[in-house]
Amino acid sequence: MSAASHQGANKRLATGGRIDRTKPLRFQFNGRSYHAYEGDTLASALLAANCQLIARSWKYHRPRGVLSAGVEEPNGLVQLHVGARTVPNARMTETPVFEGLQARSIHAKPSVEFDWRSVNSFFARLMPAGFYYKTFMLSQKMWHFFERHIRKASGLGESPELPDPDRYEKRFAFCDVLIVGAGLAGLSAALAAGRSGARVILADEQNEMGGWLLSSDEFIDDIPAATWLAETLKQLQAMPQVSLLPRTTVFGYQDCNLLTLAQRCSDHLGAIAAVGGVRPVRERLWKVRAKQVVLATGAHERPLVFANNDLPGIMLASSISSYVRRYAVLPGCQAVVFTNNDSAYDAAFAMRRAGAKVTVIDARAKPDGDLSVQALRLGLDVFSGHVVAQANGGKCVRSVEIYPFDHEGKIIGAARRLPCDVLAMSGGFSPVIHLSCQSGAKPVWDDVYQCFLPGIPVQAERSAGACAGVMSLADCAQQGVLAGLSAAKTAGINTASGATVVTAAKIQAQVLGSLRPLWEVPHPQPTSRAPKKFVDFQNDVAASDIHLAVREGFESIEHVKRYTAMGFGTDQGKTSNINGMGIAATLLQRQIPQVGTTTFRPNYTPVTFGLVAGSELGDLFDPIRTTVIHDWHLEQGALFEDVGQWKRPWYYPHQGEDLHAAVAREVLAVRHRVGTLDASTLGKIDIQGPDAATFLNWVYSNAWLKLEVGKCRYGLMLDENGMVFDDGVTVRMAENHFLMHTTTGGAARVLAWLERWLQTEWPHLKVYLTTVTDHWATTALVGPKSRDVLRKICTDIDFDDLAFPFMSYREGTVAGVKARIMRISFSGERSYEVNVAAAQGLQVWEAIQEAGAAFGITPYGTETMHVLRAEKGYIIVGQDTDGSVTPVDLGMEAMVAKTKDCLGKRSLSRSDTQRTDRKQLVGLRTRDPLLVLPEGAQITHSADISSLPVKMIGHVTSSYMSPTLEHSIALALVKGGLTRMDETIYVPLRDGRVVAATICSPVFYDPKSERQNA
Repeated sequence: MSAASHQGANKRLATGGRIDRTKPLRFQFNGRSYHAYEGDTLASALLAANCQLIARSWKYHRPRGVLSAGVEEPNGLVQLHVGARTVPNARMTETPVFEGLQARSIHAKPSVEFDWRSVNSFFARLMPAGFYYKTFMLSQKMWHFFERHIRKASGLGESPELPDPDRYEKRFAFCDVLIVGAGLAGLSAALAAGRSGARVILADEQNEMGGWLLSSDEFIDDIPAATWLAETLKQLQAMPQVSLLPRTTVFGYQDCNLLTLAQRCSDHLGAIAAVGGVRPVRERLWKVRAKQVVLATGAHERPLVFANNDLPGIMLASSISSYVRRYAVLPGCQAVVFTNNDSAYDAAFAMRRAGAKVTVIDARAKPDGDLSVQALRLGLDVFSGHVVAQANGGKCVRSVEIYPFDHEGKIIGAARRLPCDVLAMSGGFSPVIHLSCQSGAKPVWDDVYQCFLPGIPVQAERSAGACAGVMSLADCAQQGVLAGLSAAKTAGINTASGATVVTAAKIQAQVLGSLRPLWEVPHPQPTSRAPKKFVDFQNDVAASDIHLAVREGFESIEHVKRYTAMGFGTDQGKTSNINGMGIAATLLQRQIPQVGTTTFRPNYTPVTFGLVAGSELGDLFDPIRTTVIHDWHLEQGALFEDVGQWKRPWYYPHQGEDLHAAVAREVLAVRHRVGTLDASTLGKIDIQGPDAATFLNWVYSNAWLKLEVGKCRYGLMLDENGMVFDDGVTVRMAENHFLMHTTTGGAARVLAWLERWLQTEWPHLKVYLTTVTDHWATTALVGPKSRDVLRKICTDIDFDDLAFPFMSYREGTVAGVKARIMRISFSGERSYEVNVAAAQGLQVWEAIQEAGAAFGITPYGTETMHVLRAEKGYIIVGQDTDGSVTPVDLGMEAMVAKTKDCLGKRSLSRSDTQRTDRKQLVGLRTRDPLLVLPEGAQITHSADISSLPVKMIGHVTSSYMSPTLEHSIALALVKGGLTRMDETIYVPLRDGRVVAATICSPVFYDPKSERQNA
């Protein structure tokens, strides 16, 4: 029944429920206004308003209604709110109503009452599983044409297009015992562990803690379940060591007992105004490291698979119990209950006591005797040994057709039609073993209850209650107590004070009883004429789709899942997968364990991007690191680029200069006079210990044992595959003390790499690594006048070439500050790197600027640095290499020592790394001196690119206009490039032109390196 036709109807019971009738609320659904009470969910409020049609199905756009009352809901997905705060695919069964809530159905056009795409239902037989692949993928062009239309016709909610205005947090926590699920088992475990003194976190995904107790009319310790629940929560709240987290879903179980939790902090309150300019936290991500974990996650009821079992008004039996008792909503007045076990009788009794006429259809020949007595006492009609073969209706269920059902699983005799406006179904329960499986445990099949149970734990966890296959409240309580005590004791807590909380003898509870496996109800008509029997409601996967998949050769349930899309939705098959496995196993004549189970992966339920991101947005997405000279660069008008996490000056434009003009000026200043570069960001790793030289000899490809104290050496690091990993200059400060320089962006990666090898392969080496990048401020003083500048402010070092040769290190005083000075060069010019303690970095930088003013000193940025190094053919790891380049490919085979072993050296002898047609580093000169090739451009051997595909022989890695040479230059990786000198190659451009270039040496300037001593 649609909202349009029954907006004024009311199915709210006059009394009962946990809703607060003194706090009425108003909300909107699909543009219409409705009434609710505090404590209602969107689903319960709409059912109370007799609004059964709430959605359309994904593929066929069939009418759909609420199926469940919890997180397993496959149908009731809505779009919440509007604008920046909109939320797609929210489950209405978990969405609390608040004043002013706005929600609308998704996947219905123009409206949920009239969806013109429902015409798909008439062509359902033409759209079975896999029809996309068979129909639209005959050619790539055909698929691209139909794809956009298919995507419009299917899909779920709409992502927000505006920035999220809300605030999200992350929190890390530790505890002795983390208990997941606050039903009877979880609460009993929390009481036992909490009374023992253990630090306990109890998390539950519902708005209220209590699980099934919120919908139960049973007695615990001779008091109603609701009263026992309130008293228990009061006890737990009084324990300072116990933290209660309602509205918190544990969605992932990681290694080492790390669990991730999503806490919904303010969604149930609606949009709250910011206080003092700060919005309240909308969601909080918890990362909890627990000594022990108790999983009390309960079980999900399974639907039954019969013809038209997806009509609005057909619901899970346990959910109907919840709506009647917890929300005071009677979904229908003429009810049919279809079951293969005892549990559904609870829904029948609840509806009957609420005033409905109820008929029970039990697939078992002989239901439990006590149930039969209670059913007769309440005036229920019971048809044992019968099944519902088909439901009838349009936008709601109106009747069912039942048949006798024999012991062989066949329908016999004539049909009987029973009118109804609600159908409760129960096909058994599937324990929620998701977190257990995520922890690494392998599920095991239980033949009694026809479900998977948690396997042997591989982490510090245990399961209790319904998720462990316990199907009575008494046993759940007892097992919860034992699990809580065991977890606390294993965590090192004295559990003498954790007395028994609940005794099994004091609970009278409904149990599951005997269960008759019933994966698919047969239909009297042939499959080709019978209505669809749905297995996965969200993805419109019918039993016929599984039949087809098996017929086409799919035997593994993982393959069946992917072919049919079963379990692919936001519910991840919580109500469908076991039925699908059962149908596949029956068709294959195997047992369900032989067919296998689908993989339970995080996340247990969808989580928002906001939760994952937390506050790490915008400038907070990644730490912004600046040098101590950063403010000076700002004052000089520098523009910056991000290098790793660092803000580095890109170039310093003067008035009227663009990038190219500024870089040309800076380059020429360095080549003819002197320039300064803030090199503080280069990675610096302090390496000490008696085995430091031995360690460097292993990690660098060249030799290091004989490097003299006070000398510097350039080194290449290779990974295990022989590919260049990083490079840099390392200085020997003392016999057992080295200072390693790395690339700016690679510092953390290199340190982790070195630590990994020390800890895993060479733990016997006495080597100690310390990152000191932030400890030192570095000024690179570069150019033919650099020595003259230094001599003005450093008088205790002899800068003569014989006393201080290239690739040497000295200590002295610069501008009154103790300094380490290295004579190394990344430009080809005479160059000194002045290192001082970071606190004095700005002082020394300014002193150098003042001393160099007479020589026309010019600060330069990273773009100029790139041009200078490219003119000399110096590489940048990560730009001129890509993880597939060896030293030989770079023309640096001399950097691989022949007399020693090192990381990656053996990989250089592989046939692949010795191929002559590998991409090798070369230089390129364009025929047009002013044309700068685009970096990343592909290289071909021919100017003719008309025949596709065009064969590529390489790509441009670096490309610049060289002010020194007044010609464009480029570095490139070209197949067999070192043997193709002076050969002409071609570079296709985006504008259609094909540019000719000549392969040359990558060293464009000062090939004999004479200027570094100029």
